[in-house]
Amino acid sequence: MRLFAVLSSVLLGACTVVGVRSGTEEPRFEVIDQRGAVEIRRYSPRLAAETVVASPSEIAARSEGFRRLAGYIFGGNQTAAKIAMTAPVAQASGQIAMTAPVGASPAGDGKWTIRFFMPATFTRETLPVPNDPLVRIVDVPAETMGVMRYSGVASADAAAEQRAALLTALASGPWQAAGDAGDWFYDPPWTLPPLRRNEAVVAVVRR
Repeated sequence: MRLFAVLSSVLLGACTVVGVRSGTEEPRFEVIDQRGAVEIRRYSPRLAAETVVASPSEIAARSEGFRRLAGYIFGGNQTAAKIAMTAPVAQASGQIAMTAPVGASPAGDGKWTIRFFMPATFTRETLPVPNDPLVRIVDVPAETMGVMRYSGVASADAAAEQRAALLTALASGPWQAAGDAGDWFYDPPWTLPPLRRNEAVVAVVRR
């Protein structure tokens, strides 16, 4: 059994190198419209673990936020429970209000909010309480998101370029941005760049 577990772990690790995310849970959504490269998705309410990192560097904030949240799901909680990793990892500039969608805060305040969405099997009552006071559990309401997918290394410049392209694509048409754009990342750093799945995202409403 132990050998099987080791071989399974090696196989899954190899799969992530080529962008295969087998077994990784993602939030459920319904595609309700398609506008060129922009997909309009409707998400149901869900839970997330989030942390706010103050840093002038987007990449450093992303790394620190990931470290804190990984500590939580790998047992840094009051029951020492392991929580399955899901995708995507969400990032937005600014501090997000408790019930606001990702990307709802203004940019430029030197803070970055990083989120892990929790597996759908958990409720508020069953999700373990974080040990780290910098990690909190938040309710993410149902939301409609404009999403533009891209591959490659999501550097700060590349992510900013894609967020700008998303907002430009939404400048005309029936959907308009209802806040600032953010980022969703689906793959670990060792995934080959051309096979990575990244998404620029923003909450939208009909005009």
